[in-house]
Amino acid sequence: MAAFQSIDDVQEALAAEGYVCGRALATVVFLALTLGRPLFLEGEAGTGKTEIAKAISAALGRRLIRLQCYEGLDASSAVYEWNFAAQMIAIRTAEAEGNADKELLQAELFSADYLIERPLLQAMRPDPAGAPVLLIDEIDRTDEPFEAFLLEALSDFQVTIPELGTIKAPEPPIVILTSNRTREVHDALKRRCLYHWVDYPDMAREMEILAARVPEAAETLSREVVAFVQRLRTEDLFKRPGVAETLDWAKCLLALDVIELSPEVIADTLGAILKYQDDIQKLQGSEAKRILDEVRSGTPA
Repeated sequence: MAAFQSIDDVQEALAAEGYVCGRALATVVFLALTLGRPLFLEGEAGTGKTEIAKAISAALGRRLIRLQCYEGLDASSAVYEWNFAAQMIAIRTAEAEGNADKELLQAELFSADYLIERPLLQAMRPDPAGAPVLLIDEIDRTDEPFEAFLLEALSDFQVTIPELGTIKAPEPPIVILTSNRTREVHDALKRRCLYHWVDYPDMAREMEILAARVPEAAETLSREVVAFVQRLRTEDLFKRPGVAETLDWAKCLLALDVIELSPEVIADTLGAILKYQDDIQKLQGSEAKRILDEVRSGTPA
């Protein structure tokens, strides 16, 4: 499944899609695609785990299929469902027309015409552009039974529908799993994958990311924004801001025609970078000014 020729090729291709990728992450992406192994990305929310799947999909010209995980997700919801409403209409129509062939009707009701394909089944289908990118997002939100099912599905890249039989992928999809580590994912699933911890970027890399995603931001403002967010991550907060919040904040400041940060501007726009009221309250008053002064004076955290 080698889609990139080298690690440098990965970095260049993803950079062209606006994703600034470090050497370590580029290496594990290259190996996952070369060896045909699922890639397991773990880290804090907002560090770019979902975006890497989008960037790979765009760089390779492959379809992106996303399975958003949630508590209570089961195999049937992830693989397929029958179109119950359409089946009922077909039954009522057959009754009205006096169609008494129940076996024929049953075969028709449980055919592909009434099948609603969910992400896992969609990923098993052939695609002229090549194997799709299957993003299994926030796997830590599901439970252990679903993990066990997923383990089997990713081992054989096939699913079984009792009424239709077994459907096997002609070419295994590119599988990327993400986790915000709200709970530990079972080792058996991790062992099937190549693993990478996606951490918050350092100052230089976050500047690169901001320049790539919000190029209209002036360098002076970008530097202040990134330095402030970097400093904010060292504070005792319930939820530290991720890269996504840095980008959102920069866009908000541009929309307000802000040239440089001030305590007043920070207070007015805290909702772009902090998502919990307790955290926002900590930055009210003199705290925002203190952090901004430390950033400008170059005082280390």
